[in-house]
Amino acid sequence: MATSAFTDKSKKPTEADLSRVLGRSKKLWDELRSCATGQETSVSEEWKCHGEKYGWSLVLRGKKRNLLYMSPREKHFMASCALGEKAVAAAESAGLPPQVLEAIRTAPRYPEGRPARIEVRTAKDLEVVKQLLALKMSC
Repeated sequence: MATSAFTDKSKKPTEADLSRVLGRSKKLWDELRSCATGQETSVSEEWKCHGEKYGWSLVLRGKKRNLLYMSPREKHFMASCALGEKAVAAAESAGLPPQVLEAIRTAPRYPEGRPARIEVRTAKDLEVVKQLLALKMSC
């Protein structure tokens, strides 16, 4: 199964495509984009296609690093980021849901950090992603 709802490498998703695929979750998508650019003025956005297997994702970048990946799916989206060890330590006391903390704790370590992936379907899910984004940006 593809990570993204959009797998055609020759066709970058448009706002209309996103609205059609995300449905009501498009509001959450837009809110997360606004949140990221509101926290750091140097945030840029770039659509990247990682092949047919993974499809298109919107990458939010800070000055020197990728902050967040947003992958559209049917009626929801996946938000993911890599947390460095300082951010992982900060997550322990950030009041994140236990299942999110456990997923971060048990995630493999990569040079860019531990992956944190959240399926965003509700406003509650969105708040978790906002917390993770704030941790990443502060560490």
